[in-house]
Amino acid sequence: MNGAAIVSNDGEDADSRCPLGLGPEPPLGAHLTSSRRGYTHHGVHVGLGRVVHYSGLSGRFWQCGPVEEVSLSRFAVGRPVQIVDHDRSPFSPEEIVRRARSRLAENDYRVLTNNCEHFCNWCLTGISHSAQVQRPLRLPFRVLGALFHT
Repeated sequence: MNGAAIVSNDGEDADSRCPLGLGPEPPLGAHLTSSRRGYTHHGVHVGLGRVVHYSGLSGRFWQCGPVEEVSLSRFAVGRPVQIVDHDRSPFSPEEIVRRARSRLAENDYRVLTNNCEHFCNWCLTGISHSAQVQRPLRLPFRVLGALFHT
């Protein structure tokens, strides 16, 4: 590069785009997470320090929002960001990015059936699922199973 700072669409430079130990840039198509109060937020890195995510409940006052593309630092909101390891994706990194961007402006967020984790898993694997939704739902069924097991 010619020494000029890379600036994202929202005016943030490269140093502010890749917070908290991810190095200069997460891999293209990486499934990213960042902890929030009570849940983990998910997004897909689409290059140049940008993340596509279902804004869902990530805004103020837990308001629902659409799939949007934001800077990595806006996605992280000052919290650590981790990369979710997927064993294998049937899609190339470029196809993962295309899939994520194909849903930009979608506004059909549902915490139990179409949240940010469902979105990211669909982008990377073609299967929409959310482990953080499934985990708490298993406990009542285990308790009922134990109560009525003969």
